[in-house]
Amino acid sequence: MSKAYVFPGQGAQYEGMGKDIYMSDSAARHTFDLADKILGYKVSEIMFEGSADDLKETRVTQPALFIHALAKVSMLRDNFKPIAAAGHSLGEFSALVAAEVLTFESGLQLVYKRAMAMQDACDADPGTMAAVLGLDDATVEKVCAEVSEDLDDIVVAANYNCPGQLVISGTVDAVNAAIEKLKESGAKRALLLPVGGAFHSPLMEPAQEELEEAINNTTFRQAICKVYQNFTALGSTDPEVIKRNLIAQLTGPVRWTQTIENMIADGVVNFVESGGTGKVLSGLIKKVNSEVITESL
Repeated sequence: MSKAYVFPGQGAQYEGMGKDIYMSDSAARHTFDLADKILGYKVSEIMFEGSADDLKETRVTQPALFIHALAKVSMLRDNFKPIAAAGHSLGEFSALVAAEVLTFESGLQLVYKRAMAMQDACDADPGTMAAVLGLDDATVEKVCAEVSEDLDDIVVAANYNCPGQLVISGTVDAVNAAIEKLKESGAKRALLLPVGGAFHSPLMEPAQEELEEAINNTTFRQAICKVYQNFTALGSTDPEVIKRNLIAQLTGPVRWTQTIENMIADGVVNFVESGGTGKVLSGLIKKVNSEVITESL
């Protein structure tokens, strides 16, 4: 059965990630060793031996998830033949390497640039995010728009994870105000997430400008399969389209629900999650459509 591959973003990391495959598989070992060489520091040691707090450091988290996902793909060798690929937020970079749009080296360099630019943006203008459960997307969007207008501040829908689960992002004051209004509107839960920044919101514009320059100086090739991107939720193999959407991703929403719906509409019935715990995206996909097949590498 033909398979689509999906790649998780931040939050899917775990202590000891990758140590088992480093010890057991030569292709995976090569991937980790190459990553250490490219980055100029032993990120693999932090992945294998570091604490949960170590893995939460931005300079570690994003490269670690990218490396882990592609090390797992490397273990498939010639049996890796995706019919489609997609990644959640950071995971989109893994998907682009899997689809041969980017080389592993250029992808990792962009991921590291992204991580550091996002950290700088967070330090300069701290924001936050909140998970909203039990409301339809339109209601959440309406509340965010009303709070933004009332406070002359920023809060937006950031991650459309699955039906009834949406993450909002913005300034601390605006997000807190939106939480109260969302509860009044009938949300089952609306709670702050333990993050230090307003990812996928206009507060990431400084990071987007920095990343855009790096992306424009990187070679993008025709994809070997459709890559469904966060910004549009649509699939493309065109390197110029992919590049534009990747730049827009940092300040735009992650349309994961819509992405999975579009992949299924285009004929995908089997999703394989590569990287991290291997469970985060599979759970969301099942909530979008319980009839599809999900598995993890």
